[in-house]
Amino acid sequence: MEIKDNQIIIKDDNGVEHVLSILFTYDNDERKKKYVFFFDPSNEEEIMVMSYNDSGELFEIEDDEEYEEIEEVFAAYNEDPKIQEIK
Repeated sequence: MEIKDNQIIIKDDNGVEHVLSILFTYDNDERKKKYVFFFDPSNEEEIMVMSYNDSGELFEIEDDEEYEEIEEVFAAYNEDPKIQEIK
């Protein structure tokens, strides 16, 4: 994963690069994890989220409690225009 100009570049299993747009990032100090919310510009309705580390490795969210928290963060983002202005 590479992040630049509010975009995330991800290589798939075949080595093909996909340029996706970052909606926002979120750090959880308790979990000591960082999350990136992103989407494919050709399908802005489908928001994806993954955790990542300082090396740029992405990880799927597999824990139900962690997933619920991420849903709450996303809901807060959608409900508050002031949060949406923060990048």
